[in-house]
Amino acid sequence: MEKIMLPFKRLDERAVLPNYAHEGDSGMDLYALEGVVVNAFGFCKLRTGVACEIPDGFELQIRPRSGLAAKKGVVAAFGTVDTGYRGEIGVTLFNHSGQAVEIAAGDRIAQVVLAPVVRAEVVETQTLSQTERGTGGFGSTGA
Repeated sequence: MEKIMLPFKRLDERAVLPNYAHEGDSGMDLYALEGVVVNAFGFCKLRTGVACEIPDGFELQIRPRSGLAAKKGVVAAFGTVDTGYRGEIGVTLFNHSGQAVEIAAGDRIAQVVLAPVVRAEVVETQTLSQTERGTGGFGSTGA
């Protein structure tokens, strides 16, 4: 498997650098810099204390951690960190449970995936090709 150098900078001495939990994982864990309580059905933005220099042609995708969602009902918002951004990576957490959830400093709160980017050239048209599905949207393929 090809490896790409991905420089991270600690912006705070307490920050934990992202890391892969297991060989073959696609996502690196992101860690909370500070503790917080996420109120029932509430949300909050957490600092990670790290910044990154993303190579040209790539992005970082912030994704939820399945364990945090399954055990506590807390989900990280999907997000994109663009190649030109050099600031601190933040994570927005949503608490879908009916109870306040405590997040401690150093807890794994999200994962981040390095992904290639393909840029499109937008071309206006008056017609689109026909397909079997056509314009069928949400729920059009079954229950």
